[in-house]
Amino acid sequence: MKRYKNIFKNREDAAKRLYDVIPMQKLKEENWKIVAVSRGGLDLAYYLRGKYKNSIDFLFSEGVMAPNNSECEIARVCESEEIVINENLVSAFGIKYDYIYGEAHRKHEEKILSYMYQYRKGRPFASMHKQIVLLVDEGSETGLKFLTALKMILSMKPKAVYIAVPIVPSDVLASLEPFADDVFFLYSIDDYVETSLYYEELEKIDEDRIEKILGEKNEI
Repeated sequence: MKRYKNIFKNREDAAKRLYDVIPMQKLKEENWKIVAVSRGGLDLAYYLRGKYKNSIDFLFSEGVMAPNNSECEIARVCESEEIVINENLVSAFGIKYDYIYGEAHRKHEEKILSYMYQYRKGRPFASMHKQIVLLVDEGSETGLKFLTALKMILSMKPKAVYIAVPIVPSDVLASLEPFADDVFFLYSIDDYVETSLYYEELEKIDEDRIEKILGEKNEI
């Protein structure tokens, strides 16, 4: 595990290294739609796009936590109210599905809708029908953010969906591969701890940074 610590300087460094595994010329020529699934993913997507003019959007989602553990995510809900549930945890803890659906609806009403109004003036996430989509995040502890985004976007019948993530747990990678056309990654780790361990620095992404990236109308 130690040899993986601080393997990236920051998100810009990780993005530059991803150039070696992502077909950047195809990204440009086929006008892939870049979609971040987290705040850190949005910052990484910004550096990944670089000088290209591809659009960047943020697919908002919120975690549903276990009733007796505010740090244990058992499910995730996104803008379309699609829900992905960690069935193993739900079964192990004996959590009722009514609780999950109720919490998911509350998170959607209280948080996700407010994000949509704040950052998109209430506009829903754009249709990805017949588009080529690249989902981006800086790392992935559980894969729930990617799986929720995949569930929503695949329902729109895109032409293709790819994933770009610098570092990912081996089991999460295995769970994502059946649903994506390809997963572009640099490191797959068996004993994954938490994403921040693998970066020397992870700058906090505040609201101004989000508004700057999303408000640039896809022009550098």
